[in-house]
Amino acid sequence: MKKDFSARYQLIDTLRGVALINMVLFHFCYDLFMVYGLDTGWALSPWVIVWERFICVSFILISGVSLHFSYHPFRRGLIISLCGLLITAVTALVMPSQAIWCGVLSLIGGSMLLVALFRRLLDRVNPYLGAALSLLCFAVFYGVPERYIGLFHIRLLTVPDFFYRFRFLAFLGFPDSGFRSADYFPVIAWIFMFLFGYFLWAIVRRHRREELFRRGVRPLSFLGRHALIIYLIHQPVLMVICFLIFGHF
Repeated sequence: MKKDFSARYQLIDTLRGVALINMVLFHFCYDLFMVYGLDTGWALSPWVIVWERFICVSFILISGVSLHFSYHPFRRGLIISLCGLLITAVTALVMPSQAIWCGVLSLIGGSMLLVALFRRLLDRVNPYLGAALSLLCFAVFYGVPERYIGLFHIRLLTVPDFFYRFRFLAFLGFPDSGFRSADYFPVIAWIFMFLFGYFLWAIVRRHRREELFRRGVRPLSFLGRHALIIYLIHQPVLMVICFLIFGHF
């Protein structure tokens, strides 16, 4: 039986599709410039840093919004977390220098599990207050992996070195001096961006504006609905394309 997607919030699928295209383009550029060495300074360009942060914020924020539509949030969170572990295993084995530890899928999956666990409590919070506090906490704790607390790149307090002595705390946001990852999104502070998205949709519901999100762009909505599988396969496809261009992996 043909599925009826008219009941979905297709604008959210569309926005996720846009984020997905951005991500694929970014990773293709990363492979060309960084992995294949066309311009190893590319990743340090200010516009590239902004582009990368925009993509990540988009995915995490939309994931927070989408938790409202999940009938089985624990199962979904577990599946995404396992996909994150799969990416870690594959990258560590195939490209150790580009291994991904605590990547964006691990962050999204873990955030889904934590937020779902405390969902009843969170739903009692005024959504305006919740969104404001989430955004504030994201700004304040953004620098924790860099060993400081402040407002984004403004350093106000130094986090004691004690927290950075244990490698297993890297997933929380306390990487030790030897920690390296090609993609790193620790719980602190990125879970607050996930929560920001969660509270944003609560605000939309409070004002009964859900219908504004019913319409989207069908091709982009299609991509957005299949974001996980595309995320999992896009990098191998890009590497094959790079192989065809350069003649080697």
